[in-house]
Amino acid sequence: MEVIVAERGQITLPKAVREALGLSKGSVLKVELENGRIVLRKSVDDAISRARGRFRLDQGFASTDEAMGALRGRSPGESPVPDEGGQGAK
Repeated sequence: MEVIVAERGQITLPKAVREALGLSKGSVLKVELENGRIVLRKSVDDAISRARGRFRLDQGFASTDEAMGALRGRSPGESPVPDEGGQGAK
């Protein structure tokens, strides 16, 4: 694919590239030079920063294991489906 550099140094990424990488308005790209080439990388930090603060544990959980047990209805390491005797899988 080829793109043309505009007067102010801007380029337009082809739609197929934007869609393949999930880029939209406001996406952050890292620009790097590698052996005379321009490399654009999708910033992983961008996705992480958008999700930060959206998921929290209730204040009553002492650990993630305790929270996951509450969500799953069982303790860590406990079988998800108990056997007929109610003892869990062995």
